[in-house]
Amino acid sequence: MNSSGKHVAVLVHNYFEQAEFEEPIRALKDAGAEVTIISADKESLQGLRHVKLGDTFTADLLLNQASPDDYDALVLPGGAMNADQLRVVEAAKQWALDFLDAAKPLAVICHAPWVLVSADAVEGRRLTSYHTIRDDITNAGGEWVDLAVAIDDNLITSRKPDDLPRFNDELIKMLSKQPGSAVQTGPDTIAAKDEATNEEDSRIRAMGYDKKRDQISSTDEDEMLASENLADPDELQPSDLGPNEEQSDTH
Repeated sequence: MNSSGKHVAVLVHNYFEQAEFEEPIRALKDAGAEVTIISADKESLQGLRHVKLGDTFTADLLLNQASPDDYDALVLPGGAMNADQLRVVEAAKQWALDFLDAAKPLAVICHAPWVLVSADAVEGRRLTSYHTIRDDITNAGGEWVDLAVAIDDNLITSRKPDDLPRFNDELIKMLSKQPGSAVQTGPDTIAAKDEATNEEDSRIRAMGYDKKRDQISSTDEDEMLASENLADPDELQPSDLGPNEEQSDTH
C-alpha cells in the first residue's frame, strides 16, 4: 500500500460500463490514491461503451486472491451485464457488506446497486441508481432518489456516466477525510463540484424558489430535486440510448 495515500479496490465481473470503470480510476490516481483492479471471474476483462464493445483490460488480482482488509475504499462500476453477474458472487456481496460495516467508502454506480440488493444491504438506506432498477431498490426496502449522487453514511451512489464528475468528487472527498489520508481534491474535482452546484441552483430557481431567500436546507433541496423529473422519462435516460437498447445483449 502506498503510505502517502489510500488504497482503493475496483471490483468488477465483466462487460462493465467502461466510463464508470476508467474515470473513477483516473480521478483516484490523480488524487494520489493507489488503485487495484479486482476481477470476480478472470484476469482478462472486457469493457462496454453502452451496448458496443469497448477496450480490454487486465485485472491486478482475482477476488479469491484479495482481502477487503487491505483496502480503504471499494468502487463497484455499473453496466447491466457486469452487475447482473456480480450480484450472484457470494464473495462480492460479502465485500460490499464488509466495507459498509467497516465504515469505509463504498462507491456504487448505475446497475451496480443490484449487488447491494442481493446482499440484503439496501433496507433503510437512501440511494440512487440507473432508473430501470428503481423498483428493485424500493422492493428491497431502500429509498430511491433521482439525484446525481446520493450519500448515506459511507455509501455513495450515482445513476449513470453523466454523474461521474460528482460521483468521483464525493468519493475523493470522503477518502480525504479519513485519518492519515494524503488524498487531495484538486482543481478538476473542485471545478466539477462548482459546476454541479450551479446547475442545481438553476433547477431550484426554475421551480420558483431561491435557496437563500426561502432558507432551503440541503435536505429540502435533495427532496425537491429528487421529485422534479420523476414524471418525465426522458430526463431519466443515461444517454441517447433508451432502456431497451442499454439492456440488449452484447456477447
